[in-house]
Amino acid sequence: MCGICGFTGAGDVDILSSMNQAIVHRGPDAGGVWHNEREAVYLGHRRLSIIDLSGGAQPMWTIDGTLGITFNGEIYNHLELREELIEAGHHFLTDHSDTEVLLHGYRQWGRDMPSHLNGMWAFAIYDRKCRELFLSRDRFGKKPLFYSLQNGTFVFASELSALIRHPKIATNIHERSLKKYFAYGYIPAPSTLYRQIFKLPGGHNLLLKIDDMACLVSKYWDFIIEPFEHIPVNPEEEWGNELLELLRKSVRRRIMSDVPLGVFLSGGIDSSAITALAAEVAGQVRMKSFCIGFEEADFDETKYARIIAKRCNTEHYEEILSMERARELLPEIIGKLDEPMGDSSLMPTYLLCRETRKHVTVALAGDGGDELFAGYDPFRALEMAKWYDRIVPKPVHQAIRMVAAAIPSTHGNMSLDFRLKRTLRGLSYPRPLWNSIWLGPLDPRDMEELFREPTDIEDVYAEAIEQWDACRQENLVDKTLQFYTKIYLQDDILVKADRASMMNSLEVRAPFLDIDLVDFVRKIPHDYKYRNGQTKYILKKALEPILPHEILYRAKKGFGVPIGRWFKEGSLSLENKVTLPYLHAPYIDGLAADHSACRMDHRAFLWNVWLLSSWSRKQRNPAY
Repeated sequence: MCGICGFTGAGDVDILSSMNQAIVHRGPDAGGVWHNEREAVYLGHRRLSIIDLSGGAQPMWTIDGTLGITFNGEIYNHLELREELIEAGHHFLTDHSDTEVLLHGYRQWGRDMPSHLNGMWAFAIYDRKCRELFLSRDRFGKKPLFYSLQNGTFVFASELSALIRHPKIATNIHERSLKKYFAYGYIPAPSTLYRQIFKLPGGHNLLLKIDDMACLVSKYWDFIIEPFEHIPVNPEEEWGNELLELLRKSVRRRIMSDVPLGVFLSGGIDSSAITALAAEVAGQVRMKSFCIGFEEADFDETKYARIIAKRCNTEHYEEILSMERARELLPEIIGKLDEPMGDSSLMPTYLLCRETRKHVTVALAGDGGDELFAGYDPFRALEMAKWYDRIVPKPVHQAIRMVAAAIPSTHGNMSLDFRLKRTLRGLSYPRPLWNSIWLGPLDPRDMEELFREPTDIEDVYAEAIEQWDACRQENLVDKTLQFYTKIYLQDDILVKADRASMMNSLEVRAPFLDIDLVDFVRKIPHDYKYRNGQTKYILKKALEPILPHEILYRAKKGFGVPIGRWFKEGSLSLENKVTLPYLHAPYIDGLAADHSACRMDHRAFLWNVWLLSSWSRKQRNPAY
């Protein structure tokens, strides 16, 4: 796992070195740069050595010097591709470097090469003959890739912190992106906080013609729900067996490593399944498992993690995230965070990665299971939401919300009052907005107060509306799955995992996102994912042979953080917030007061304001 950066156009090697230094945490083992002033191309790389420790240095070139690459990620089918390429006449210099497979693969398949890959990646290939830069990002966007074309210079990097070190890149905050931040709690691709800087979305390539700076972004893959037309006699058995075998194969692929490897174990279904299969595949090698708990009982799941750790005979490690520990961690996190993101579980994820890195260099995680198999609480609300939306007249919605608002807030983990108010908030708006408003810090009416201007719903929520319309199925479950898989997973869950892990120089792999597994899951009909009130129905059936009933069928808690209580008690506060552009400070203060008095639960909004304020202060004065 690594960090990449580079540019073509104005600049020099000192700028490249500065960009490379900004992402040293992504690759502390080695750094490499390549530049050619006459060709005006500069490539940088930071390496976290995982595969082919002695032979995978980058930027890497073909033996004839015509193709060069800087690459971040892991290609899990690289050994199979290497054999295929050797049969096609390609000659390799390294023993088993997946980076060299990409170089020969590009020569063999050209721009179609990403469709041959099973893995996670962000890379840039320089073709010296054609004078082209070819950039690609993996299907789900597990590895980040930012780019900008300004003032005749094209710049790319794994993180914004590296990209903005190039002096040709302006960093003007985009009000539209700021609104998206408060609508979603993160900024969906392709937008960033800055006006002329973009994320290459997952499943996309970018081709830059260097001589005229013509830039073309194209989609090479999409997540499309296409249910099987034929239902087997016993789908739970047939599909369940296939699921389990595909997941087992995916874990086997991801255990491939030349360095120590462990597994994240929260005690939930997904991480427990990965742990059980990893222990099975590892055989006599005892796996290490890692867990984060909380002092607050309604947030803590460590007892379930211990059950699986004992059952799988792992060497188990636990850490507790208290408010005092959070105070210690937050300056570290904010100081390394390249773009604000409002998922408060970044804190325990960061601590988990920091403690894990003391023992291993690679960890397996359960990311993707909830999104693919309808594992979140909003799926339970869909049937009631559909009934409510049909029966209750729109003018009455606001009155019902006002009645619900009178219920005192408890600030508990997924408490009844929290879920009720969130659900009613979303139902005040059209269906394509339900999911983003249920999850987001603010709804459109609140944003009008915060920004003191009307909210253009179609613009602010364009990504959610696009995915709702893109889903070819008409049922609410599939349309909700489309949102979670295409937006929430890519721009929240995977960003959190990448930043928290790479801040600590740890590689995290997600077996649930194996393309062979995903291609099978997307064909399973929705009523076998969410069935009669049961989330993850088919996955649970598939896992019954390897996991105990008390893990599979217990209530889901999620990786929540008690920030609601911390703001109420004053452990976290907005007293020292900086003046943020575009935002109405008295409105923020009013919501903070309502939260402290338990009149309303504004935990998500307050956290987003606190994080944005802290991040802005760091940006102005990195030594703060």
